[in-house]
Amino acid sequence: MLATQTATEIPTQSLLDMALASGLTLWPIVVASFVMLVVVFERLVSLRRKRVVPKPFIHCFLSQVADGSLDRDEALEYCEDDSSHMARVFAAGVRKWGKPAVEVEQAILDEGERTANMLRKYLRVINGVATVSPLLGLLGTVCGMIKAFNAIASGDGMGRPEMLAGGISEALLSTAAALFVAIPALILYLYFVGRVDTLVMEIDNNGQQLVNLISAETNQSKGRKKAA
Repeated sequence: MLATQTATEIPTQSLLDMALASGLTLWPIVVASFVMLVVVFERLVSLRRKRVVPKPFIHCFLSQVADGSLDRDEALEYCEDDSSHMARVFAAGVRKWGKPAVEVEQAILDEGERTANMLRKYLRVINGVATVSPLLGLLGTVCGMIKAFNAIASGDGMGRPEMLAGGISEALLSTAAALFVAIPALILYLYFVGRVDTLVMEIDNNGQQLVNLISAETNQSKGRKKAA
């Protein structure tokens, strides 16, 4: 009785054993997942609000420019002392202090565009992982099914389902691993794109406020009010 039960026991494998036996197609997916994790961590750090658009700095800078507490040189030094992206955009506008609004705005837009590109840095990597991982999973699926059909064609798999199960298991494991990586990668990519768009809009709005404060038209308007 005991011998019969032992003979009919179904062999099992751990997830690690299945991964090691799944063939070479799984390892590119593992590498892609590691690269994605590194990029996600880097973007989470780089896209923190205080590193891009720190509210205390913005409020203090704009309020001091508005009430005349800062002149051009002092405002430029104030911006250069801050390491945020918003400070670099402000500095580009301050360098055009007293110029027509079109010139000031263009300087801010140019620096804002460079800043937007920096904020979008590495996002293509996450998108690439989300796009390529399913293709790698499909490749693993095809390879696994080829292995299963080869076992049938050679005749060794006839009457021995465990040989067919190996190829099918490899195919399904590759597909599952690819989806396990691709789905979070796509979600994270969409999240970071939305976050970057929000930050760029804030940079643009703050830059426009600075244009209204330091352009030649504004200075002329202040001069007429004082004269009146």
